[in-house]
Amino acid sequence: MKLKYIYTLLTLIIALYFVPAQAQTKKPTKKATTKTAAKKAPAKPAAKKPAAKTTASKKASTSSKNLGDAAAKSAADTTKKGGNGTNADNGGSLSEEIVVTTAYKPVLADAVKIRRNPDLEDKAPFKAPLVYAPLDKRQEQNSEIRQLEAMKRPPEQDSVLLNNYVKAGAGNLKSLFGEAYFSNGRDQALQFGGYLKHFSQSGSLEKQSQSKDDVGVFGKSIMGDNNISGRITYNRMGTNFYGYDQSAPDNSFVPGKQHFNTIGAEAELAKNYKDVENDFTYALKIKGYAFSNAYQARENNFVISGFINQTVKQFYAGLSGSVDLSSQKDSLYKISNNILRLNPYIKFQGTNYKIDAGVNIEKEFGDFGKFYIFPAAKLEVQVIPKYVRLFVEAKGDINRTSLHDLAYINPFIGQNIEIKNSVDQLDLSAGLKGTLAPGLSFKASVFRNSVKNMPLLVSNFDAEVNKFKVIYDDGKARVNGFNGELDFKASDDFNIFGRVEIKDYQMASEAQPWNLPKFLLTAGTSININNQVSITGSLLFRGSTNDRISTTSGGTSTMVQKPIASFADLSGGVQYKATHQITVFVQANNILSTSYQNWLYYPNYGFNIFGGVGYSF
Repeated sequence: MKLKYIYTLLTLIIALYFVPAQAQTKKPTKKATTKTAAKKAPAKPAAKKPAAKTTASKKASTSSKNLGDAAAKSAADTTKKGGNGTNADNGGSLSEEIVVTTAYKPVLADAVKIRRNPDLEDKAPFKAPLVYAPLDKRQEQNSEIRQLEAMKRPPEQDSVLLNNYVKAGAGNLKSLFGEAYFSNGRDQALQFGGYLKHFSQSGSLEKQSQSKDDVGVFGKSIMGDNNISGRITYNRMGTNFYGYDQSAPDNSFVPGKQHFNTIGAEAELAKNYKDVENDFTYALKIKGYAFSNAYQARENNFVISGFINQTVKQFYAGLSGSVDLSSQKDSLYKISNNILRLNPYIKFQGTNYKIDAGVNIEKEFGDFGKFYIFPAAKLEVQVIPKYVRLFVEAKGDINRTSLHDLAYINPFIGQNIEIKNSVDQLDLSAGLKGTLAPGLSFKASVFRNSVKNMPLLVSNFDAEVNKFKVIYDDGKARVNGFNGELDFKASDDFNIFGRVEIKDYQMASEAQPWNLPKFLLTAGTSININNQVSITGSLLFRGSTNDRISTTSGGTSTMVQKPIASFADLSGGVQYKATHQITVFVQANNILSTSYQNWLYYPNYGFNIFGGVGYSF
């Protein structure tokens, strides 16, 4: 109803606007109500000419469907001129008729009389010819939501790699520090570079000094289905035999010098990873080193190792092995100590489990000639899917005694070290690992190891004044313990981690596990305050240990146990990124300034702080 009223109102407005203009332009009709007035000349009155009267036809007005048409037909001529305008007989008299009509009143029906002019322009629309080009693409089913493809993040300005880096600093204790790294930058087919490192410091005791130098070059090339990598390294460590019993100083004591040189090289050929079913993989690695000290000790080692592996769906089968060739010599001996290892295995892996089953077949040859077969098995099962896994492991191995390894464990080792390989007859472990919360991962396990001929480093002061030697616990020793690891990474800017080891030794022939701690804790953290400032820290806590010394009383020599107290070593560093290329750093070691010792009569260095500048280019 409202629409009807609105339509009626619009129609009335249009009528009031257009109808008056139409009435003025239209021809007047014959019928009108008129009043006539004549002007006569005074000489001779003219005959009166009556005005024509027209009456509206009632029939036309009643039969007309449109009231507007009836009104138009009933309108009279508005003006009429009488006579010819002049008359010679009457002296040029003038007569004029004036017609007066009533006011025009439009009606609603006149509103529909709206003129519409036709469009006389002839426009032919242009239609382009149709061209069909079918797509050579499989039609996808759009009933499911498709996975969104990850958008590549544009590189940030600070993420642009700089190929080279140098770092240098100095501090108390006559500390000198320097590092340099060089590389060819980003290249997916070829990578190569090198590095240099140096660190030296001196303590408060006479000849208490230490220096470490490392030099190396490396490279990697990707060729088709394979990649080749290799490196050459040189390491040197120098120190002095500065330790002595400070409770009974000897004025004639002169510390001797010691240094260790190691030249090493390795090369590896491996098949590139491909995400395909039933893939066949392989790798071959060759490495070796030549070691020497300041005296006559020498060791050469050459190892060839590799594996082949065939995958069939969730089933893996393969063979790994190595040939370890080694020779050790000193002033009193020359030994050939070689080991051949073979490890055939099969693996099964599913959604909630992983099984590794195999054996280690090992043979000593050279100056030793024993043959061993050890288990090599491991089982992992998901206890809480995607969060916690249970694992159980059983294995065994031959541990080759190495002059190189012993020297870097205890740099104060003496000459003519006895060489005898130890054997892990059966190592059993079980535990849990996984993720407790986002960013919080853990690993915890208990273990029980059976070790034959366990090596122990003990003092040899009665024979070599202030040097150490190696003895072996003849028989089978048992080591029970617990290992725990925790890593919490709240974000890219905060990370804290730690590891704890607790061990209980049951020795076969020795009274104590000499110089082996029963408790060891290592922890560290890395914090980025902002884009310019970062903090690192580390903590080492070692439990108490025991060493032994020989004493002579009444011509009888006896061994006396010497305890070494537990200690904590806290270190930390701060780095400030002044610009994109320049950094300033400060490093502090032994912040607690504890006077501890790892080895009997060899106190460690005190509080040490040094700083410097790094430059990237």
